[in-house]
Amino acid sequence: MTSIDLASEPLPADTIGLLEGLTTTRSIRRYTGDAVPDAALRAMLFAASRAPSGSNRQPFRFVVLTDGQVAREAKRIVAEGARRAWGHKRAADGYDQGSGARDDSPKARMARAMQTYVDDFEHAPVLVLPCLQRYRAPWSGEGASVYPACQNLLLAARALGYGGVLSMWHELVERELRALLQVPEEVVVSATITIGRPAGHHGPVRRRPLAELVYGERWGEAPDWAIDPPDTRHTSAGPPRATRS
Repeated sequence: MTSIDLASEPLPADTIGLLEGLTTTRSIRRYTGDAVPDAALRAMLFAASRAPSGSNRQPFRFVVLTDGQVAREAKRIVAEGARRAWGHKRAADGYDQGSGARDDSPKARMARAMQTYVDDFEHAPVLVLPCLQRYRAPWSGEGASVYPACQNLLLAARALGYGGVLSMWHELVERELRALLQVPEEVVVSATITIGRPAGHHGPVRRRPLAELVYGERWGEAPDWAIDPPDTRHTSAGPPRATRS
């Protein structure tokens, strides 16, 4: 489908409801070989462009790389950085030690998923580099004007039957990547997002119980209504749980 055709095309219908999308959008790191059609990319990026930003300045920009010569080179560059970064993290964080030595442990499954992801990075159908076009000196809250757009992008991908994952792999190869893509100095490359048709599937995400994350009148005290829906599955990941005397 060409850009001329898309000019008169409405957005495609969602395949899921909003709340279902919010609670089932997993990080998808394995993709089929299917290309992502222009119409789907257009819908995802349109959704991303509707995200809120400080003073509604909309300083986010997106470099979208699919299968052109520059895109292939950009994917290769990021892939090399990703493999180096993951190799260091896998060793430094002991992913192959303790429970990681058991093939069926969550730690081992995560390590396998990450290894497959970086090994196959060049073959991701779409690489998106969300950027922030600065309009003032760097400050601690500037990410609030670009990361909501990233989440909109991932949620829209989910709604259309695709999946993606956000990382910071670009940081190790940013100089080379900037030169290839001619990114201006005042523009911040804020994330690396890959998108494709999931080789696996989405499903309910696991997080900590709501009562551990939501407080009422005082810090550390959950309100009575902070109760997870039936059959919610939880994770043990994250910082150690606080203990109360």
